[in-house]
Amino acid sequence: MVAITGPSGSGKSTLMHIIGCLDTPDRGLYMLAGENVAGCTSDRLAEIRNARIGFVFQTFNLLPRLSALENVELPLLYAGRREAHQYALDALTTVGLESRAKHEPNQLSGGQRQRVAIARAIVTNPSMILADEPTGNLDTKTGEEIMDLFESLNKQGRTIIIVTHESDIARRCRRSIHIRDGQIVDT
Repeated sequence: MVAITGPSGSGKSTLMHIIGCLDTPDRGLYMLAGENVAGCTSDRLAEIRNARIGFVFQTFNLLPRLSALENVELPLLYAGRREAHQYALDALTTVGLESRAKHEPNQLSGGQRQRVAIARAIVTNPSMILADEPTGNLDTKTGEEIMDLFESLNKQGRTIIIVTHESDIARRCRRSIHIRDGQIVDT
């Protein structure tokens, strides 16, 4: 469980986009599970993202007209996986929201929306979860609950990488990487 910290404009989001196979590095290698993803095609990168990486964003990125369950099903449907409904329901159960499965995002609190986003991130059983300011829009208590959930997922064997400006969130991670002007300045 790693925190990436640094001031605005330091390169945190760029690093996260490269780690998440959303962008490719200008030079060098990026090895992910033994594969140099820096040289992959955009189709291969999409496959890697869908199979290996779950994303959680500060603004949740849920589709407003879909239920919580339907939002969580999406990565499975894109991958052509069967039994998407049951896997999505299991993911919602993992985050404690099975009773809210039929609710649309506007019927959920901010913390519940973030839990749906986490369920969507874990539904494909990725080995890595990238979270960009996952507690930024939440009150302190709800933010702590979200961090408890990340810690639980980490104990299950998932790598969790959190970009954050919040020092208390970074302290809860096992390792912290501080970036300034595109360079790692402290680990």
